[in-house]
Amino acid sequence: MFGLIGHSTSFKEARLKAMELGYEHIAEGDLDVWCSAPPQLVEHVKVVSRTGKVIEGAYIDSCFVPEMLGRFKTARRKVLNAMELAQKKGINITALGGFTSIIFENFNLLQHQHVRNTTLEWDRFTTGNTHTAWVICRQLEINAPTLGIDLKKARVAVVGASGDIGSAVCRWLSGRTGVAELLLVARQQQPLIDLQNDLGGGRILSLDEALPEADAIIWVASMPRTLEVDTTKLRNPCLMIDGGYPKNLNQKFSGEGVEVLKGGIVEFFDDIGWNMMEIAEMEKPQRQMFACFAEAMLLEFENCHTNFSWGRNNITLEKMDFIGESSVRNGFSTLNLNGMFQAAAA
Repeated sequence: MFGLIGHSTSFKEARLKAMELGYEHIAEGDLDVWCSAPPQLVEHVKVVSRTGKVIEGAYIDSCFVPEMLGRFKTARRKVLNAMELAQKKGINITALGGFTSIIFENFNLLQHQHVRNTTLEWDRFTTGNTHTAWVICRQLEINAPTLGIDLKKARVAVVGASGDIGSAVCRWLSGRTGVAELLLVARQQQPLIDLQNDLGGGRILSLDEALPEADAIIWVASMPRTLEVDTTKLRNPCLMIDGGYPKNLNQKFSGEGVEVLKGGIVEFFDDIGWNMMEIAEMEKPQRQMFACFAEAMLLEFENCHTNFSWGRNNITLEKMDFIGESSVRNGFSTLNLNGMFQAAAA
């Protein structure tokens, strides 16, 4: 069985969903009540691969909402409690979705393996970052040419290049796609220098320096709220792939020749028959999901019950090949410009 750990996009949406599910005592509570609410396994589902294989899964709502991000101990407890519930339910492989994977990595929850009387078994969990990185790379490869961008001649900026997803994207674009030049952007310089040495190339720039030079920009870091960009200085055409969470680039970038694409979104070939993706505000919630969620499904399809994506900078090209081939074979396609989906040949 696969599992997905997620959360609502806001406190308001969480209360509405709780009311729909019959949890009135939680729905009517204030944020302090929600901070103490335990995780809930809210849905079971069966999924049939394009190959015909049938798997079962479960969705666990962590009862976390973004308004809790400023409460460090609460955010940490929410993620760990949801992981404990998944393990107690005997779920083989569970993906951390939305802010739960960000909290796990940034708050270093690997130091907290014991939750009450439970010792978390790390090989039951995955961040889903390998599939997310592969999907983002394929979205670039598929959509850049439709805008007249020749990747063999293009400069591609990766914002958040030193992170887990960002570094994997850089390795793929350097080793497989073969872009003309990588522009490496991140807050801390030393991890960028290490990545540059690992890649054997790439140019380290500030965000202000990289934006006007790039033909395509992949964002896998949170966009600063105070960021102001003169879109007239961006290249025309310019492809923006919003690979971070939450996805909000379209609020900042608009202009002639600038195309913004939601990164890391996939669509299954058939309706799944679940309600969980309505929480994530997908346009087609019966088929669409974050690529990190799909990774848990793919690992279950492949009987690969291990922490496939784990830690930082452990994603290899071979792992991306494996999960990408599985994604195509089992019936997933990538989101492309104009809301279209198409199979991304591995």
